Amino acid sequence: MNPSAPAQTPLEGFGNDPWWLIGGKVLVVFAFLVVTVLMTMWIERRVIGRMQLRVGPNRAGPFGLLQGLADGVKLALKEDIVPRQVDKVVFVLAPVMAAVPAFVSFAIIPFGPQVSIFGHETALQLTDLPVAVLLVLAMSSMGIYGVVLAGWSSMSPYSLLGGLRSSAQMISYEIAMGLSFVAVFMFAGSMSTSEIVAAQQDKWFVILLLPSFIVYVITMMGESNRIPFDLPEGEGELVGGFHTEYSSLKFAMFFLAEYINLTTLSALATTLFLGGWRAPFPISTVWAGANSGWWPVLWFLIKIFLFIFFFIWLRGTLPRVRYDQLMKLGWKVLMPFSLGWILLVATIRALRNDGYDMRQIVIYAAVAAAVVLVATVIWEMVRGGEDRKEVAPGAAEAGGRPDPAAGGFPVPPLDAPHYHGRAREPAGASTFPTPPEEVTRGTH
Repeated sequence: MNPSAPAQTPLEGFGNDPWWLIGGKVLVVFAFLVVTVLMTMWIERRVIGRMQLRVGPNRAGPFGLLQGLADGVKLALKEDIVPRQVDKVVFVLAPVMAAVPAFVSFAIIPFGPQVSIFGHETALQLTDLPVAVLLVLAMSSMGIYGVVLAGWSSMSPYSLLGGLRSSAQMISYEIAMGLSFVAVFMFAGSMSTSEIVAAQQDKWFVILLLPSFIVYVITMMGESNRIPFDLPEGEGELVGGFHTEYSSLKFAMFFLAEYINLTTLSALATTLFLGGWRAPFPISTVWAGANSGWWPVLWFLIKIFLFIFFFIWLRGTLPRVRYDQLMKLGWKVLMPFSLGWILLVATIRALRNDGYDMRQIVIYAAVAAAVVLVATVIWEMVRGGEDRKEVAPGAAEAGGRPDPAAGGFPVPPLDAPHYHGRAREPAGASTFPTPPEEVTRGTH
């Protein structure tokens, strides 16, 4: 341990602060999340506008800085429309169930080390638990109930499909996300966020556990329901998804929950893999006081906004994936890979504890992982070719016309003689009356 490192607050020290300090921390966390949402909205619009060679918001305030605040005021003043057939109790509670867990999740994120506030020594963290990381997973699972119930209570097929998609996506990616944390718990020896940051004093876990970091980055995109994984909304096929029937403040709460989850996921990635509030490598070695006082808050914010920029970058460059590709990535790629990586990490640590040479162990493990990866890619390529061969014979009927039901989901035949009780018009026939000749003559 470095003797010049700042003191860490043990778990027993949390909860012993005076009431005014705890209340102040709650207000600071709440204000930080709200301001971060407004800043993220402005940054996202400006950055994507620059990427797509167009002008972003530049009217509300200098450089458009007040555009997010203007949007919030607009949503608050809009008419709150509630459809007639909805389940009103669930319809009203669903946005609350989506927004409240998003705020609670940030309570266990450490902003910095122990500092002095009005003469009282306290950690820059609202609270901590022996299973603090599991609290984030629990809150994200609770937040998905708000999305599912919003789709169910809206009495709309588009909303219902959006809610079902969201629940399936959460199950697929939250399991892989939880598995990516296991290796971190093994190295840190704890699930407490403050102790995980303390365990990265010498080397960040992004270097030691790079595969876990990659899995987490992919799953955090799936958990945030943003492009390329924004299938619960799917404007092209579901109008707006689970919040199609929502307006005014209820829609604003879903909007707020999405951006707060974006901040929480970025802060959790910073805490687990990027050393938390610790300064980057060149700064921490040159400057002895970089990890003490209030300076760590600056490093923490820089890391968070770099992750948020990464989210924005992906939204501005990647298209939406298909739903079957989303499920395949979660169940057939991320979960098996995470399980294999956990077994490998556990084996390496057990062998190191028994006194084996770590260099040979790492080399053998890298060769074995490369062989498994290459074999998996070859197997997928072979399987993909076999699937195409199986679909090919039934892809066309006699006469060269494609069969729409071949190799996929059944669809209504295009040449059915009747459709909903009406005779089908022959090909090329128009259902609109032909305009008079004098009208057509006058249009030329």
